[in-house]
Amino acid sequence: MNLKPETPTPFPALLIFNAIVFSIAGYYFATGLPVWLMALIGGAIGLLLTTALYYLFRLLGWAADQVPLRAAAAVMGALLSLVLLKAFAFRWPDELFYPVMLLGVFFSVVIYYALLRLSQQRTAIWAWAGIVLALILLVAGLQWLGNEGADPFADDLPPPFEKSSLPTLADQGLDNPAARGDFAVQEFTYGSGTDEQREVFREDIRFRTPTVDASLLLPDWKGKKKKWREKYWGFGVSDFPLNGRVHLPEGNGPFPLVLMVHGNHSMIDYSDGGYAYLGDLLASRGFIAVSVDENFINGHWSGDFRGKEMPTRAWLLLKHLEQWAQWNGAAGHELAGKVDLENILLIGHSRGGEAVSIAAAFNRLSHFPDDARELFDFNFNIKGVVALAPTDYRYHRQISLENINFLSLQGAYDADETSFWGMRAYRRLQFTDNQPWFKAGVYLHRANHGQFNSSWGRSDFGGPFSWLLNRGALVPGEAQREAAKVFISAFAEAALKGNREYLPLFRNVAVGRDWLPENYYLTHFADTASRTLVDFEDDLDLRTAGREATIHTENLKIWQEEELKTRDGGSQENNVAIVGWDYGEQVPADSLAMFEIVFSDTTLSLIDSVGSLRLVLAAGKHQELDQLTKPAKKRDEPVLDLRIVLIDRQGRSASTLLSATKALAPRLKSRFTKLAGLDKDLVGEEWEVQPETFFLPMEAFQPEGAPPNLSELQRIRLVFDQSAYGLIVIDDIGFQP
Repeated sequence: MNLKPETPTPFPALLIFNAIVFSIAGYYFATGLPVWLMALIGGAIGLLLTTALYYLFRLLGWAADQVPLRAAAAVMGALLSLVLLKAFAFRWPDELFYPVMLLGVFFSVVIYYALLRLSQQRTAIWAWAGIVLALILLVAGLQWLGNEGADPFADDLPPPFEKSSLPTLADQGLDNPAARGDFAVQEFTYGSGTDEQREVFREDIRFRTPTVDASLLLPDWKGKKKKWREKYWGFGVSDFPLNGRVHLPEGNGPFPLVLMVHGNHSMIDYSDGGYAYLGDLLASRGFIAVSVDENFINGHWSGDFRGKEMPTRAWLLLKHLEQWAQWNGAAGHELAGKVDLENILLIGHSRGGEAVSIAAAFNRLSHFPDDARELFDFNFNIKGVVALAPTDYRYHRQISLENINFLSLQGAYDADETSFWGMRAYRRLQFTDNQPWFKAGVYLHRANHGQFNSSWGRSDFGGPFSWLLNRGALVPGEAQREAAKVFISAFAEAALKGNREYLPLFRNVAVGRDWLPENYYLTHFADTASRTLVDFEDDLDLRTAGREATIHTENLKIWQEEELKTRDGGSQENNVAIVGWDYGEQVPADSLAMFEIVFSDTTLSLIDSVGSLRLVLAAGKHQELDQLTKPAKKRDEPVLDLRIVLIDRQGRSASTLLSATKALAPRLKSRFTKLAGLDKDLVGEEWEVQPETFFLPMEAFQPEGAPPNLSELQRIRLVFDQSAYGLIVIDDIGFQP
């Protein structure tokens, strides 16, 4: 074999390049060891692997007749080691990783031969050109990776609340729910004392708790997940600790109890401290707030439970409630009588947001549904659930709650959970008794996943993938958490203390604009009294709306019913009607497009009084209309509005514009990464339909002649007379007493 030892090889340059890439991967590969040590280990693996593959290719003698063997072996060894790295650590998308690595390998070879030629004092323009080009590309690449990005759609949106003239809740004398209350706050921790990593749950605890056996709930605690977790934490599935951070209002109590739980994150980057901003606020306003530690079932390099741990996340919350009930009833205990066990709220983030709904469901069961050997006997008075950027698919059972207050918040720039999964739980929740339950949802534009937790921060993924995220489009973390404080505190006041004067915030967010950072917030709301007349969930016939109504339309270009999809093609579990109109250049004087619900006499007899007309609407994608009507030039996004007309059995009518109460939000688009093409492949569409709820008070409707008799209301007509073209999504139509 001709090894051609006299031929120079770029192996040293490629070795250095691979060592750098492997070091980066090692730096972000969380094992619990210092990051600098992991970077060294990663670099060493890169050196060893690249060297081993280099000599392997030399022995194989690949392409020995065409290419200098050592050079070919160096290139192939470098490339194969990078492929192996991609399989385990460097999780860039293939369409970006491989081109970048090929460029890196290519310019490593160019620089090596260029420096070799220059070291031999041989002048070569290509050598200098190659070095300069490589440096330009390197600097440009590093600058692009270091740039946080920007919102490419910012100029498309008018200022939020621009046209709102509604009196605010602050104008009416209501205090800001995000403002600190009058209670001084104590902070301390409790725990089982078995956590080998964290003194805060070992030596520093104020109260010691028993361990709990989750063996039947988490049978997937096995293999390397079991081995490395037990080695790290010092305990296993049969003796999970009950650890919590407490924010306690000073006073005799009793105080409502709020448990907060994190979601999935690196288990060695502890998550429970990230909700102190909520805990401190709630405690100052007279709630006991506890951030529960479940880090030991979070993700790790040794494995992720992939949702099999969801019952355990929920069950642990209920075991914490058991502990608080025991303290509360123990005569002489420091916490005796402090807790109002009639008013309990669960708050969860990410997988924790799904876990709180599971916990609320488990709370009413006698057995663990996946293994009846695990008996349940909880039955706490859980009055509310708050889900922050939740999942709704990790547990293999779909949870449908009844008779509980519910709130979910979701960011439009959440790169981890890119759709509003909390609205699926919202829609499944039913009120079957006469208690004053309510449910709400808020979609926050330019909010991400991690900033609801102060320690997770602006990157919804760890490095090096985080370098690709478009973080420049996000609201500041303080602003996102301030909005969360407003909504969550208002919810807690209403759900646990009966301060229902905060509920208008969820009906029309403009009334809270004095409290909220400037942003778009799409709100949903329903309560026990809400009556939905039409929801398009009934059948395939476009002309019917359940058994009590028919649908009549005129002059529409698009009229269809369909299930709403998430941006990546999943299901929102919600059917809607989509209507579109196109008059060309201007709105005509007649032949207007309209969509009309005609109710039967049976329906009318069931309506005793009407406070507000309740509509759930969203802006649609007008480009779908353009595909049908083929306009001569590209058209701008229309500013959508419509007229709503109420007509009684005698033909008497009254009408109002939708915008007289609240403007329909424009489509809120998101760019999650700094490359549009990458977004399309990783996430899907730049926008997904997110309806919002509108409450149109009856006094807003102006009669056209004699006022209609609302007890004889027969028709609700939507007339599209405010823009020359547009597409609107209609979800629910109903009444709110």
